[in-house]
Amino acid sequence: MLVDSHCHLDFPDLAANLDALLDGMKENGVGHALCVSVNLEDFPRVQALAEAHANLYASVGVHPDYENLAEPQAAQLAVLARHPRIVAIGETGLDYFRLKGDLEWQRERFRQHIRAARASGKPLIIHTRAAAADTLRIMAEEGADGVGGVMHCFTESWEVAQQAMEMNFYISFSGIVTFRNAAALKDVARRIRLDRMLVETDSPYLAPVPHRGKLNQPAYVRYVAQEIAALRGIDMREVAAATTENFFNLFKAA
Repeated sequence: MLVDSHCHLDFPDLAANLDALLDGMKENGVGHALCVSVNLEDFPRVQALAEAHANLYASVGVHPDYENLAEPQAAQLAVLARHPRIVAIGETGLDYFRLKGDLEWQRERFRQHIRAARASGKPLIIHTRAAAADTLRIMAEEGADGVGGVMHCFTESWEVAQQAMEMNFYISFSGIVTFRNAAALKDVARRIRLDRMLVETDSPYLAPVPHRGKLNQPAYVRYVAQEIAALRGIDMREVAAATTENFFNLFKAA
């Protein structure tokens, strides 16, 4: 069995075809998926998916790309995370690629999420792009190692992966690892211990080869696992077993 540790099934392109997507998961041996929140306005839709389907879980958080929102507070996030189907805080983090200028608001938002995770005991789902140094610094300053979590859709260096793992974080690979031009990321996938690895789709984005450029879906997480198995010279079932065990160990999903 595989688990898609990060997807957005509430997004319109996927929500309109939910039954077909759930059937596709079953047909491809994907037993569970984590539906990840990106803003509080749409959070009820994410929570509702987890409430309605026993094999779906949810998180609560506000993505760093969403500007000009009422800033989430740690206490508010911690209260929302009490729901039994909410297994994580996020996605949160820093993104200096899409947004420029004074991004102190983004760093403060990230800090609020880490504090919420510490208050709730729920792990973090961290997004970082062109911001690895600040991401790791804030994780250390706020004690993120006390709850751990996952560096989702990982595209950073082996050195960043090592530092994150030292802070009790897992490394999650998406369809990007199947791309021909992802040589450095493929090397990270070869080197990471299996007991610190997760797999994901980030659907509807980043469909893996052979579906690159098309709408992504949780069923396609098997292509991510297949690529990692090929890179490491092992059976895909070994990757599936390890990443599934890691998912349930991290998120305490029932």
